[in-house]
Amino acid sequence: MKVAIVGYPNVGKSSLVNRLSESREAVVHERPGVTRDRKEVGTDWNGRSLSLIDTGGVDLDERDDLARQIQMQARAAVAEADLAVLVVDARAGVRPGDHDMADLLRRVSIPVLVAANKIDTAADLPLAAEFHSLGLGEPVAVSAAQGLGTGDLLDRIVAALPDESAVGAGGDAEEEPIRLAVIGRPNVGKSSLVNRFLGAERVIVSDLAGTTRDAIDLPMSFEGRALVLVDTAGLRRQGKVGESVEYYTALRSRRAAERADVALVVCDAADGVTAQDFRVAEMAMKTGCATALVLNKWDIADLDLDHERARVAQKLRLRPRVLTASAKTGRHVERILVESVALADRSRGRIPTPQLNRFLSELVAARQPPAGRRGTNQRLKLLFMSQTGERPPRFSIQVNSRALVTRDYAFFLENRLRERYRMEGIPLVIDFVERSERRGPRGRP
Repeated sequence: MKVAIVGYPNVGKSSLVNRLSESREAVVHERPGVTRDRKEVGTDWNGRSLSLIDTGGVDLDERDDLARQIQMQARAAVAEADLAVLVVDARAGVRPGDHDMADLLRRVSIPVLVAANKIDTAADLPLAAEFHSLGLGEPVAVSAAQGLGTGDLLDRIVAALPDESAVGAGGDAEEEPIRLAVIGRPNVGKSSLVNRFLGAERVIVSDLAGTTRDAIDLPMSFEGRALVLVDTAGLRRQGKVGESVEYYTALRSRRAAERADVALVVCDAADGVTAQDFRVAEMAMKTGCATALVLNKWDIADLDLDHERARVAQKLRLRPRVLTASAKTGRHVERILVESVALADRSRGRIPTPQLNRFLSELVAARQPPAGRRGTNQRLKLLFMSQTGERPPRFSIQVNSRALVTRDYAFFLENRLRERYRMEGIPLVIDFVERSERRGPRGRP
Protein backbone atom coordinates (compact mmCIF):
# COMPACT_ATOMS: atom_id res chain seq x y z
CA MET A 1 0.00 0.00 0.00
CA LYS A 2 1.36 3.42 -0.96
CA VAL A 3 1.23 6.42 1.37
CA ALA A 4 2.09 9.86 -0.06
CA ILE A 5 3.78 12.22 2.42
CA VAL A 6 3.13 15.78 1.21
CA GLY A 7 3.26 19.32 2.54
CA TYR A 8 4.80 22.79 2.49
CA PRO A 9 8.62 23.07 2.27
CA ASN A 10 10.65 22.40 5.42
CA VAL A 11 7.85 20.99 7.59
CA GLY A 12 9.82 17.78 8.24
CA LYS A 13 8.41 15.36 5.65
CA SER A 14 11.71 13.53 5.02
CA SER A 15 12.47 13.36 8.75
CA LEU A 16 9.01 11.86 9.32
CA VAL A 17 9.55 9.30 6.52
CA ASN A 18 12.85 8.27 8.13
CA ARG A 19 11.23 8.00 11.55
CA LEU A 20 8.24 5.97 10.31
CA SER A 21 10.49 3.60 8.33
CA GLU A 22 13.23 3.49 11.00
CA SER A 23 15.78 4.27 8.29
CA ARG A 24 17.88 7.10 6.88
CA GLU A 25 16.77 6.59 3.31
CA ALA A 26 15.44 10.13 2.77
CA VAL A 27 17.93 13.02 2.64
CA VAL A 28 17.37 15.40 5.58
CA HIS A 29 18.85 18.89 5.90
CA GLU A 30 17.81 22.04 7.73
CA ARG A 31 17.82 23.93 4.44
CA PRO A 32 14.39 23.93 2.73
CA GLY A 33 13.97 22.39 -0.71
CA VAL A 34 16.45 19.52 -0.36
CA THR A 35 13.89 16.87 -1.42
CA ARG A 36 12.84 17.25 -5.06
CA ASP A 37 11.98 13.93 -6.66
CA ARG A 38 9.55 11.52 -5.07
CA LYS A 39 11.21 8.59 -3.31
CA GLU A 40 9.58 5.41 -2.01
CA VAL A 41 10.72 3.91 1.30
CA GLY A 42 9.33 0.60 2.52
CA THR A 43 8.20 -0.19 6.07
CA ASP A 44 5.58 -2.30 7.85
CA TRP A 45 3.22 -1.83 10.78
CA ASN A 46 0.93 -4.35 12.47
CA GLY A 47 1.47 -6.85 9.68
CA ARG A 48 0.77 -4.35 6.85
CA SER A 49 3.47 -3.52 4.32
CA LEU A 50 3.63 0.18 3.50
CA SER A 51 5.49 2.17 0.86
CA LEU A 52 6.02 5.74 2.05
CA ILE A 53 6.42 8.22 -0.82
CA ASP A 54 8.59 11.16 0.23
CA THR A 55 7.94 14.25 -1.91
CA GLY A 56 9.40 17.71 -2.36
CA GLY A 57 7.95 20.66 -0.47
CA VAL A 58 5.06 22.21 -2.39
CA ASP A 59 4.47 25.97 -2.43
CA LEU A 60 1.73 26.50 -4.99
CA ASP A 61 2.61 30.20 -5.24
CA GLU A 62 6.06 29.37 -6.67
CA ARG A 63 6.09 29.65 -10.46
CA ASP A 64 9.67 28.84 -11.56
CA ASP A 65 10.33 25.71 -13.62
CA LEU A 66 11.90 23.65 -10.83
CA ALA A 67 9.05 24.47 -8.41
CA ARG A 68 6.49 23.46 -11.04
CA GLN A 69 8.24 20.12 -11.56
CA ILE A 70 8.29 19.49 -7.80
CA GLN A 71 4.56 20.26 -7.67
CA MET A 72 3.97 17.85 -10.56
CA GLN A 73 5.91 15.10 -8.78
CA ALA A 74 3.90 15.62 -5.57
CA ARG A 75 0.62 15.46 -7.50
CA ALA A 76 1.79 12.27 -9.22
CA ALA A 77 2.63 10.76 -5.80
CA VAL A 78 -0.90 11.50 -4.56
CA ALA A 79 -2.41 10.12 -7.78
CA GLU A 80 -0.72 6.73 -7.34
CA ALA A 81 -1.15 6.54 -3.54
CA ASP A 82 -3.79 4.73 -1.48
CA LEU A 83 -3.63 7.38 1.26
CA ALA A 84 -2.07 10.84 1.72
CA VAL A 85 -0.55 12.39 4.84
CA LEU A 86 -0.41 16.19 4.87
CA VAL A 87 2.50 17.19 7.11
CA VAL A 88 2.29 20.63 8.74
CA ASP A 89 4.60 22.59 11.06
CA ALA A 90 2.73 22.90 14.37
CA ARG A 91 5.13 25.54 15.66
CA ALA A 92 4.59 27.79 12.65
CA GLY A 93 0.80 27.46 12.86
CA VAL A 94 -1.57 27.30 9.92
CA ARG A 95 -0.09 29.02 6.84
CA PRO A 96 -1.71 29.89 3.51
CA GLY A 97 0.31 27.10 1.88
CA ASP A 98 -1.30 24.56 4.23
CA HIS A 99 -4.76 25.69 3.15
CA ASP A 100 -3.73 25.45 -0.52
CA MET A 101 -2.55 21.86 -0.03
CA ALA A 102 -5.68 20.97 1.95
CA ASP A 103 -7.88 22.34 -0.86
CA LEU A 104 -6.00 20.17 -3.36
CA LEU A 105 -6.27 17.05 -1.17
CA ARG A 106 -10.00 17.49 -0.52
CA ARG A 107 -10.57 16.86 -4.23
CA VAL A 108 -8.86 13.44 -4.30
CA SER A 109 -10.68 10.16 -3.79
CA ILE A 110 -8.30 8.66 -1.20
CA PRO A 111 -8.22 9.06 2.61
CA VAL A 112 -6.19 12.03 3.89
CA LEU A 113 -4.64 12.47 7.34
CA VAL A 114 -3.02 15.56 8.86
CA ALA A 115 0.26 15.08 10.79
CA ALA A 116 1.06 18.11 12.96
CA ASN A 117 4.85 17.79 13.20
CA LYS A 118 7.43 19.37 15.54
CA ILE A 119 5.37 18.74 18.70
CA ASP A 120 8.38 17.67 20.73
CA THR A 121 6.92 17.87 24.26
CA ALA A 122 3.55 17.30 25.95
CA ALA A 123 3.30 21.07 26.45
CA ASP A 124 3.17 21.50 22.64
CA LEU A 125 0.13 19.20 22.18
CA PRO A 126 -2.47 22.02 22.09
CA LEU A 127 -0.74 23.41 18.98
CA ALA A 128 -2.22 20.58 16.88
CA ALA A 129 -5.81 21.75 17.48
CA GLU A 130 -5.36 24.76 15.19
CA PHE A 131 -5.17 22.44 12.16
CA HIS A 132 -8.80 21.34 12.52
CA SER A 133 -9.44 24.40 10.35
CA LEU A 134 -8.00 22.56 7.32
CA GLY A 135 -11.16 20.46 7.20
CA LEU A 136 -9.35 17.11 6.97
CA GLY A 137 -10.34 15.65 10.31
CA GLU A 138 -8.51 15.19 13.62
CA PRO A 139 -4.81 16.14 13.32
CA VAL A 140 -2.28 13.63 14.66
CA ALA A 141 0.36 15.26 16.88
CA VAL A 142 3.81 13.89 16.03
CA SER A 143 7.49 14.65 16.46
CA ALA A 144 9.73 13.32 13.71
CA ALA A 145 12.74 14.43 15.77
CA GLN A 146 11.70 12.68 19.01
CA GLY A 147 9.47 9.91 17.64
CA LEU A 148 6.48 11.03 19.74
CA GLY A 149 3.09 10.11 18.26
CA THR A 150 4.51 8.24 15.27
CA GLY A 151 2.99 4.95 16.42
CA ASP A 152 -0.41 6.66 16.64
CA LEU A 153 0.07 8.02 13.14
CA LEU A 154 0.92 4.55 11.78
CA ASP A 155 -2.17 3.14 13.55
CA ARG A 156 -4.34 5.79 11.86
CA ILE A 157 -2.70 5.10 8.47
CA VAL A 158 -3.29 1.33 8.69
CA ALA A 159 -6.89 1.83 9.88
CA ALA A 160 -7.68 4.19 7.00
CA LEU A 161 -6.14 2.06 4.23
CA PRO A 162 -8.37 -0.27 2.20
CA ASP A 163 -8.19 -3.99 2.93
CA GLU A 164 -5.36 -5.59 0.92
CA SER A 165 -7.58 -8.51 -0.10
CA ALA A 166 -9.94 -6.04 -1.73
CA VAL A 167 -7.22 -4.81 -4.09
CA GLY A 168 -5.91 -8.21 -5.11
CA ALA A 169 -2.88 -8.58 -2.89
CA GLY A 170 -0.76 -11.70 -2.98
CA GLY A 171 0.44 -13.80 -5.89
CA ASP A 172 3.41 -15.99 -6.65
CA ALA A 173 6.93 -14.90 -5.86
CA GLU A 174 8.47 -13.12 -8.82
CA GLU A 175 11.96 -13.34 -10.23
CA GLU A 176 14.38 -11.05 -8.44
CA PRO A 177 14.53 -7.77 -10.39
CA ILE A 178 17.71 -6.49 -12.00
CA ARG A 179 18.92 -3.36 -10.20
CA LEU A 180 20.32 -0.79 -12.64
CA ALA A 181 22.09 2.24 -11.11
CA VAL A 182 22.48 5.33 -13.30
CA ILE A 183 25.48 7.26 -11.98
CA GLY A 184 27.89 9.93 -13.17
CA ARG A 185 28.99 13.53 -12.91
CA PRO A 186 26.39 16.28 -12.35
CA ASN A 187 24.38 17.48 -15.35
CA VAL A 188 25.37 14.75 -17.83
CA GLY A 189 21.74 13.75 -18.41
CA LYS A 190 21.21 10.91 -15.92
CA SER A 191 17.63 11.87 -15.03
CA SER A 192 16.75 12.52 -18.68
CA LEU A 193 18.02 9.05 -19.55
CA VAL A 194 15.99 7.49 -16.71
CA ASN A 195 12.83 9.26 -17.90
CA ARG A 196 13.50 8.00 -21.43
CA PHE A 197 13.88 4.43 -20.10
CA LEU A 198 10.57 4.74 -18.28
CA GLY A 199 8.73 6.54 -21.06
CA ALA A 200 7.51 9.14 -18.54
CA GLU A 201 8.68 12.29 -16.74
CA ARG A 202 9.21 10.36 -13.53
CA VAL A 203 12.20 12.32 -12.15
CA ILE A 204 12.90 16.04 -12.32
CA VAL A 205 15.15 17.29 -15.11
CA SER A 206 16.72 20.74 -14.98
CA ASP A 207 19.62 22.59 -16.59
CA LEU A 208 20.70 23.39 -13.03
CA ALA A 209 23.45 20.97 -11.98
CA GLY A 210 22.72 19.01 -8.80
CA THR A 211 18.93 18.89 -9.17
CA THR A 212 18.76 15.22 -8.12
CA ARG A 213 19.52 14.89 -4.41
CA ASP A 214 18.44 11.33 -3.58
CA ALA A 215 18.91 7.85 -4.99
CA ILE A 216 15.44 7.15 -6.40
CA ASP A 217 14.31 3.52 -6.95
CA LEU A 218 12.00 3.22 -9.96
CA PRO A 219 10.48 -0.19 -10.88
CA MET A 220 9.87 -0.93 -14.55
CA SER A 221 9.50 -3.85 -16.93
CA PHE A 222 11.51 -4.46 -20.10
CA GLU A 223 10.86 -7.35 -22.46
CA GLY A 224 9.21 -9.31 -19.67
CA ARG A 225 12.04 -8.70 -17.18
CA ALA A 226 11.59 -6.76 -13.93
CA LEU A 227 14.07 -3.91 -13.49
CA VAL A 228 14.64 -1.34 -10.77
CA LEU A 229 16.22 1.86 -12.08
CA VAL A 230 18.14 3.93 -9.54
CA ASP A 231 18.54 7.59 -10.48
CA THR A 232 21.33 9.16 -8.41
CA ALA A 233 22.87 12.48 -7.54
CA GLY A 234 25.86 13.65 -9.55
CA LEU A 235 29.29 12.70 -8.21
CA ARG A 236 31.76 15.56 -8.06
CA ARG A 237 35.49 15.36 -7.35
CA GLN A 238 36.01 14.80 -3.62
CA GLY A 239 37.63 18.20 -3.19
CA LYS A 240 34.55 19.93 -4.61
CA VAL A 241 32.03 18.28 -2.26
CA GLY A 242 31.85 21.25 0.06
CA GLU A 243 28.43 21.26 1.71
CA SER A 244 27.02 18.54 3.95
CA VAL A 245 23.88 17.92 1.87
CA GLU A 246 26.05 17.19 -1.18
CA TYR A 247 28.25 14.86 0.85
CA TYR A 248 25.28 12.74 1.89
CA THR A 249 23.76 12.65 -1.61
CA ALA A 250 27.13 11.49 -3.01
CA LEU A 251 27.25 8.82 -0.31
CA ARG A 252 23.82 7.57 -1.42
CA SER A 253 25.04 7.38 -5.02
CA ARG A 254 27.91 5.15 -3.95
CA ARG A 255 25.57 2.95 -1.93
CA ALA A 256 23.26 2.70 -4.95
CA ALA A 257 26.18 1.24 -6.93
CA GLU A 258 26.90 -1.20 -4.10
CA ARG A 259 23.29 -2.49 -4.27
CA ALA A 260 23.17 -2.63 -8.08
CA ASP A 261 23.64 -5.51 -10.49
CA VAL A 262 24.68 -3.10 -13.25
CA ALA A 263 25.97 0.47 -13.10
CA LEU A 264 25.61 2.75 -16.11
CA VAL A 265 28.23 5.50 -15.90
CA VAL A 266 26.70 8.35 -17.90
CA CYS A 267 29.18 10.72 -19.58
CA ASP A 268 28.64 13.87 -21.63
CA ALA A 269 29.61 12.98 -25.20
CA ALA A 270 30.59 16.60 -25.81
CA ASP A 271 33.38 16.20 -23.23
CA GLY A 272 34.34 12.61 -24.01
CA VAL A 273 35.28 10.32 -21.12
CA THR A 274 36.82 12.66 -18.54
CA ALA A 275 39.15 11.92 -15.63
CA GLN A 276 36.17 12.18 -13.25
CA ASP A 277 34.19 9.71 -15.40
CA PHE A 278 37.06 7.24 -15.04
CA ARG A 279 37.01 7.73 -11.25
CA VAL A 280 33.24 7.12 -11.12
CA ALA A 281 33.63 3.97 -13.22
CA GLU A 282 36.44 2.70 -10.97
CA MET A 283 34.24 3.34 -7.92
CA ALA A 284 31.36 1.38 -9.47
CA MET A 285 33.52 -1.57 -10.46
CA LYS A 286 35.11 -1.78 -7.01
CA THR A 287 31.64 -2.36 -5.54
CA GLY A 288 31.45 -5.61 -7.55
CA CYS A 289 28.69 -4.68 -9.98
CA ALA A 290 28.89 -4.96 -13.76
CA THR A 291 29.59 -1.61 -15.43
CA ALA A 292 29.13 0.06 -18.80
CA LEU A 293 29.85 3.63 -19.92
CA VAL A 294 27.18 5.60 -21.80
CA LEU A 295 28.13 8.61 -23.91
CA ASN A 296 24.91 10.63 -23.65
CA LYS A 297 24.01 13.62 -25.88
CA TRP A 298 25.45 11.71 -28.83
CA ASP A 299 23.09 13.62 -31.15
CA ILE A 300 25.18 16.80 -30.70
CA ALA A 301 28.63 15.26 -30.23
CA ASP A 302 31.60 15.33 -32.58
CA LEU A 303 33.76 12.60 -31.12
CA ASP A 304 36.01 9.79 -32.35
CA LEU A 305 34.24 6.80 -30.77
CA ASP A 306 37.02 4.33 -31.55
CA HIS A 307 39.53 6.61 -29.82
CA GLU A 308 37.33 6.86 -26.70
CA ARG A 309 36.86 3.09 -26.57
CA ALA A 310 40.62 2.57 -26.86
CA ARG A 311 41.20 5.01 -23.96
CA VAL A 312 38.69 3.19 -21.78
CA ALA A 313 40.23 -0.22 -22.59
CA GLN A 314 43.67 1.16 -21.72
CA LYS A 315 42.73 2.89 -18.46
CA LEU A 316 40.12 0.54 -16.97
CA ARG A 317 41.24 -3.00 -16.23
CA LEU A 318 37.72 -4.44 -16.53
CA ARG A 319 37.40 -2.96 -20.04
CA PRO A 320 33.72 -1.96 -19.83
CA ARG A 321 31.78 -1.40 -23.02
CA VAL A 322 31.31 2.18 -24.23
CA LEU A 323 27.79 2.76 -25.56
CA THR A 324 26.28 5.84 -27.20
CA ALA A 325 22.81 7.28 -26.66
CA SER A 326 20.70 10.40 -26.77
CA ALA A 327 18.17 10.84 -24.00
CA LYS A 328 16.75 13.77 -25.94
CA THR A 329 15.97 11.86 -29.16
CA GLY A 330 15.75 8.34 -27.74
CA ARG A 331 18.52 7.06 -30.03
CA HIS A 332 20.02 3.73 -28.84
CA VAL A 333 18.19 3.96 -25.49
CA GLU A 334 16.53 0.56 -25.92
CA ARG A 335 19.90 -0.96 -26.86
CA ILE A 336 21.31 0.20 -23.50
CA LEU A 337 18.57 -1.68 -21.66
CA VAL A 338 19.23 -4.79 -23.77
CA GLU A 339 22.94 -4.61 -22.93
CA SER A 340 22.22 -3.96 -19.23
CA VAL A 341 19.99 -7.04 -18.92
CA ALA A 342 22.61 -9.13 -20.75
CA LEU A 343 25.38 -7.86 -18.43
CA ALA A 344 23.32 -8.74 -15.35
CA ASP A 345 22.57 -12.21 -16.72
CA ARG A 346 26.23 -12.87 -17.50
CA SER A 347 27.23 -11.68 -14.03
CA ARG A 348 24.65 -14.01 -12.44
CA GLY A 349 25.19 -16.96 -14.79
CA ARG A 350 27.40 -20.02 -14.61
CA ILE A 351 29.70 -21.40 -17.31
CA PRO A 352 29.76 -25.23 -17.57
CA THR A 353 33.01 -26.83 -16.40
CA PRO A 354 33.70 -28.65 -19.74
CA GLN A 355 33.56 -25.31 -21.57
CA LEU A 356 35.99 -23.75 -19.12
CA ASN A 357 38.48 -26.57 -19.51
CA ARG A 358 38.32 -26.34 -23.33
CA PHE A 359 38.97 -22.62 -22.91
CA LEU A 360 41.97 -23.46 -20.67
CA SER A 361 43.45 -25.81 -23.33
CA GLU A 362 43.07 -23.17 -26.06
CA LEU A 363 44.65 -20.56 -23.80
CA VAL A 364 47.74 -22.73 -23.21
CA ALA A 365 48.01 -23.39 -26.95
CA ALA A 366 47.82 -19.67 -27.71
CA ARG A 367 50.45 -18.66 -25.14
CA GLN A 368 52.69 -21.06 -23.27
CA PRO A 369 52.54 -20.62 -19.47
CA PRO A 370 55.66 -19.13 -17.85
CA ALA A 371 58.59 -21.19 -16.62
CA GLY A 372 60.40 -20.92 -13.31
CA ARG A 373 63.71 -19.20 -12.73
CA ARG A 374 66.67 -20.05 -14.93
CA GLY A 375 68.24 -23.36 -14.02
CA THR A 376 64.95 -25.06 -13.14
CA ASN A 377 62.90 -27.24 -15.44
CA GLN A 378 59.59 -26.40 -13.84
CA ARG A 379 56.87 -24.67 -15.87
CA LEU A 380 53.42 -23.53 -14.81
CA LYS A 381 50.70 -26.08 -15.59
CA LEU A 382 47.01 -25.17 -15.67
CA LEU A 383 45.33 -28.43 -14.66
CA PHE A 384 41.62 -27.82 -14.17
CA MET A 385 39.13 -24.91 -14.15
CA SER A 386 35.64 -24.53 -12.68
CA GLN A 387 33.29 -21.73 -11.65
CA THR A 388 32.72 -21.47 -7.90
CA GLY A 389 30.51 -18.39 -7.58
CA GLU A 390 28.57 -15.62 -9.28
CA ARG A 391 27.67 -11.92 -8.79
CA PRO A 392 30.56 -11.40 -9.45
CA PRO A 393 31.69 -14.56 -11.26
CA ARG A 394 34.40 -16.47 -9.37
CA PHE A 395 36.63 -19.16 -10.88
CA SER A 396 39.07 -21.70 -9.47
CA ILE A 397 42.06 -22.90 -11.51
CA GLN A 398 44.16 -25.78 -10.20
CA VAL A 399 47.87 -25.33 -10.90
CA ASN A 400 51.00 -27.27 -10.13
CA SER A 401 52.61 -24.28 -8.37
CA ARG A 402 51.09 -20.92 -7.38
CA ALA A 403 54.58 -19.43 -7.23
CA LEU A 404 54.84 -19.83 -11.02
CA VAL A 405 51.71 -17.72 -11.71
CA THR A 406 52.97 -14.36 -12.94
CA ARG A 407 50.93 -11.16 -12.81
CA ASP A 408 51.28 -10.80 -16.58
CA TYR A 409 49.95 -14.30 -17.32
CA ALA A 410 47.08 -13.89 -14.83
CA PHE A 411 46.04 -10.69 -16.62
CA PHE A 412 46.31 -12.44 -19.99
CA LEU A 413 44.06 -15.24 -18.73
CA GLU A 414 41.53 -12.79 -17.25
CA ASN A 415 41.32 -10.73 -20.44
CA ARG A 416 40.88 -13.81 -22.64
CA LEU A 417 38.16 -15.13 -20.30
CA ARG A 418 36.39 -11.78 -20.45
CA GLU A 419 36.58 -11.70 -24.26
CA ARG A 420 35.43 -15.31 -24.70
CA TYR A 421 32.34 -15.00 -22.51
CA ARG A 422 31.53 -11.33 -23.21
CA MET A 423 32.11 -10.20 -19.64
CA GLU A 424 33.46 -6.73 -20.43
CA GLY A 425 32.92 -4.53 -17.38
CA ILE A 426 32.14 -7.48 -15.08
CA PRO A 427 34.49 -7.99 -12.12
CA LEU A 428 36.04 -11.47 -12.20
CA VAL A 429 37.66 -13.28 -9.28
CA ILE A 430 40.19 -15.98 -10.24
CA ASP A 431 41.66 -18.21 -7.54
CA PHE A 432 44.81 -20.18 -8.40
CA VAL A 433 44.75 -23.31 -6.24
CA GLU A 434 47.90 -25.38 -5.95
CA ARG A 435 47.57 -29.13 -6.40
CA SER A 436 50.58 -31.38 -5.85
CA GLU A 437 51.39 -33.63 -8.77
CA ARG A 438 50.90 -37.35 -8.26
CA ARG A 439 53.99 -39.16 -7.12
CA GLY A 440 55.07 -42.73 -7.70
CA PRO A 441 55.86 -45.39 -5.08
CA ARG A 442 57.92 -44.25 -2.04
CA GLY A 443 57.59 -40.63 -3.08
CA ARG A 444 59.64 -40.95 -6.30
CA PRO A 445 58.29 -38.87 -9.23
